[in-house]
Amino acid sequence: QVQLEESGGGLVQPGGSLRLSCAASGSNFSGFTMYWHRQAPGKSRESVAYITPDGATTYIDSVEGRFTISRDNAKNMLYDHMNNLKTRDTGIYYCKVVVEKVYWGQGTQVNVSQ
Repeated sequence: QVQLEESGGGLVQPGGSLRLSCAASGSNFSGFTMYWHRQAPGKSRESVAYITPDGATTYIDSVEGRFTISRDNAKNMLYDHMNNLKTRDTGIYYCKVVVEKVYWGQGTQVNVSQ
C-alpha cells in the first residue's frame, strides 16, 4: 500500500527558509513523477512543483527561483527547499504521486508570518 508522509513544516518569518520532506513507502517510486501541492486558507489546492523520474523540474511562477524540488530515489524521499518565504506561501503542503491512482500525504502546515 502506497503511503506518503510529509514533515518539516512550521512557523517562519517572511524571508526565512524551510525544508519539507516527504517519505514514500509501499512501492518503488523512482519511475514516477512526484509533486508538491499546497492549499492556502480559503483557497483550492494548487500544484507548486513537480519532478520527473530523470530529475527535470517544473515550478509555478510564484515560487520559481525560491523553491527547489528534489528527490532521493534510493531513499524514496521527496524534498522541497523553500527560501525567501512570503506570507502568501502560507498553507498546507502535500506531496503526491500517481501510481495507477492518485496518492496524497496528510500534509504539513507552513505558516509565514511576523
